[in-house]
Amino acid sequence: MTHVTEAELKAPRRLKACPTFLLMATFLLTVAVIFAQEATFKVDVRLVRLIATVKDTGGKPVGGLEKGDFTVLDNGVEQNITLFERHTAQPLSVAVLIDTSGSAGKEMKYQTESVLRFLQALFKEGHPEDAASLVTFNWQVEEVVPFSRSLRRFDAEMKKLRGVAGTSLYDGIYLTAERIQDREGRRVMIVVTDGADTISSKNFHEAMRSAHEADAVVYGILSMPITNDAGRQLGGEHALYGIAQSTGGKMFTPGYKALDLAFAEILRDLRTQYLIGFYPRNVPLTKDPFHRIEIRVSRPGLRVVSRSGYYGEALATSR
Repeated sequence: MTHVTEAELKAPRRLKACPTFLLMATFLLTVAVIFAQEATFKVDVRLVRLIATVKDTGGKPVGGLEKGDFTVLDNGVEQNITLFERHTAQPLSVAVLIDTSGSAGKEMKYQTESVLRFLQALFKEGHPEDAASLVTFNWQVEEVVPFSRSLRRFDAEMKKLRGVAGTSLYDGIYLTAERIQDREGRRVMIVVTDGADTISSKNFHEAMRSAHEADAVVYGILSMPITNDAGRQLGGEHALYGIAQSTGGKMFTPGYKALDLAFAEILRDLRTQYLIGFYPRNVPLTKDPFHRIEIRVSRPGLRVVSRSGYYGEALATSR
């Protein structure tokens, strides 16, 4: 038996260098250096969800397409579609935002009656877990009815609405996006307004980004009667149009007497939507965190309506 002294036990032990150990150390050092360098291509583990509507040359929604009919490009690079579902396979969460500012107040009765008819149709058919919420915005934003399927509750709360003060349109979209982003399934915001933002603390870009990050499709409905451009707040209309187009929705300008037609078209879109998902792979990065998305469909004569991109990885910028 070999006796070891107390001093030898306390002494630091040294590793003897050997060819295998040196080779492994060199390999690990090389890997560390590679990962420390800034890469042009990255792998993002986040699932990107896209709600898409396919329309024919006449503008009618097209159902019945298969996964193989679609191609998705992320910053120009084709991606592998890992999630694909049609129509009502995913429940809907629809947040209806109603402008209750002073300028929109005189048409409140037409707006609320049309919204109630839309909700009746929404709940009548479709997924049994489809739900809606009611958000009002004037000088403040308030969720009057949390997500529910109770028409009686919506009817009772909408009868109380009155028009007063200014319009916080961007705040309404921003805060509703925060509220809806954790909902399962498809997420939709329908904004009924006279088009003008006057007092929001958030701006256009913050509102649009919040909608994208919530994976929400935004539809805008201009409730003011369209007779001529005199007195119209075109800046607000254009901003809402931009948010709707960017998120894969649409802007309607029917005037309050034709609100039902706008809601009917939205409902047709919701009943024929596709849910497409992918994990970004080999995407060339730029300094812009907004990734441009293109969805193509193989069948001729069809076009895809979806959001224009998403916020993801970007190249680091030097300060």
